[in-house]
Amino acid sequence: VFHGGVAGLKQQVEATVNLLTTDGRTPQKQLDDIRLHLHPQLKKQNTEFQEVLQPLLRQQGICILDYIELNQQQRNYLDNYFQEQIFPVLTPLAVDPSHPFPHISNLSLNLAVVVKNPDTEEEFFARVKVPQVLPRFLPLPPELRTEDNGKTANWSGIPLEQAIAHNLESLFPGMSIQEYHPFRITRDADLELEEDEAEDLLLAIEQELRKRGMGGTPVRLEIRSQTPESIRSRLLQDLGLTENDIYEVDGLLGLRDLMYFLLLPLPDLKDPPRQSVVPSRLQRLKEPCINPDVPEPEDGKDFFSVIREKDLLVHHPYQSFSGTVVRFITSAAHDPNVLAMKMTLYRTSGDSPIVNALIAAAENGKQVSVLVELKARFDEENNIYWA
Repeated sequence: VFHGGVAGLKQQVEATVNLLTTDGRTPQKQLDDIRLHLHPQLKKQNTEFQEVLQPLLRQQGICILDYIELNQQQRNYLDNYFQEQIFPVLTPLAVDPSHPFPHISNLSLNLAVVVKNPDTEEEFFARVKVPQVLPRFLPLPPELRTEDNGKTANWSGIPLEQAIAHNLESLFPGMSIQEYHPFRITRDADLELEEDEAEDLLLAIEQELRKRGMGGTPVRLEIRSQTPESIRSRLLQDLGLTENDIYEVDGLLGLRDLMYFLLLPLPDLKDPPRQSVVPSRLQRLKEPCINPDVPEPEDGKDFFSVIREKDLLVHHPYQSFSGTVVRFITSAAHDPNVLAMKMTLYRTSGDSPIVNALIAAAENGKQVSVLVELKARFDEENNIYWA
């Protein structure tokens, strides 16, 4: 919602656009309502993580620790890891009249740091970006994992930002670390296109995608509730945001990074993979004759014979997409009785079997016409490639 809807509403408010929606709300009223409904939802989300999910993970031997909980051996290990793996990819940036506020990339995690020169007592504000090239959660080796009732945990570790925060002295030698506070911003990711004025829509979208890579206007600031007013005001001023754009989080910022734990080899804690089924009418079809030098199989019906008998309704994902839709397109691509194929592609994967079948159809001399939706939100780059 923040990548598109909220950004558009903020632009309307700034342009003093007061068009009413069908339910009679101005852009400002819509922003107020979004904030009103979203705040309690985000608070509930973080409460559920801290009070429900995290204890449940701990019961299963997955211990997300705080740095202050670590013993000396664990701290030594992570401090060494910081020096060897994290420190080389960090670039702390000071902010002062001669060094403007740096660009903060969309959804990146950052530390706002205040340091003091012990000789002059002068304080400086700096920003440290938590590198996205490293995993968000740093694991401890098996011999240093937390033990509970004599049993070694399946995983123990800390968030990456805590390892950085407790080694800030290495980034600011000779300075005294006064305080640090994590924050994250969300930027407008909508494409601004004047379709009527664009001579080449594909080129126009490519140009907008490059802008998206840098990030649009900031629309949300996520910070901890205990972040002091001086830091809040500094970030709001430098990012061009207001108090209404702040979303306070008690706990981890960026809970989507918890998907990291799905990679742990603990199958008993995961839902069994669901196997989609092929409709019974399509289970004994002839294989499409892809190689003209290979004789066509005699057993089974072809796809078109089945659907010629009566319509076939398929229900995804419970029924196989590859065994129905992909099979249909592939069969058509290699059927000598098919003269033309016309379809619309909205979202496609990087190795789409549909696209491969359409290419094969064109190579087989069929007329292939495909409408590719270039403006499929957040799939534009992939669709440009296929177009």
